[in-house]
Amino acid sequence: MSDGERKVLEMYEGARPREEDLFEISHVNHVAWSLAVILFGLVIWLCIALVNAENQRYALMTNKCQDPVFKSGVDKACLYTVRSRAHWWEHLWYGFTHVKPESK
Repeated sequence: MSDGERKVLEMYEGARPREEDLFEISHVNHVAWSLAVILFGLVIWLCIALVNAENQRYALMTNKCQDPVFKSGVDKACLYTVRSRAHWWEHLWYGFTHVKPESK
C-alpha cells in the first residue's frame, strides 16, 4: 500500500460506523416514565373514588336517598345513581378542601 492510499484511508477512517453504536440505544428512562404513568393513573383513580364517596356522603347528609318505606332507612340503590351536586368537580373540590370532619 502506498503512502497516498494510506493517507486516503486514514482520512476516511472517521466515516466508518463504530460497531458499538450500530444498534439503537434508548436514552429514555423507561422505569421512571412507567412509574410516572402508574402514579398518574393512581391519582386519577383516587380522585374518582373521592368524587363518588363525597357524592354519597352529601346525599346522605341532605337526605336525598331516604327509603320510601322505612323513613329512618337509606335506599342503597339510590346511592349508586344519585347526583347530589350539579357537577363532579364540586365534590372533588369539597373533598380536597375539607379534610377534617366538621365540628358540631
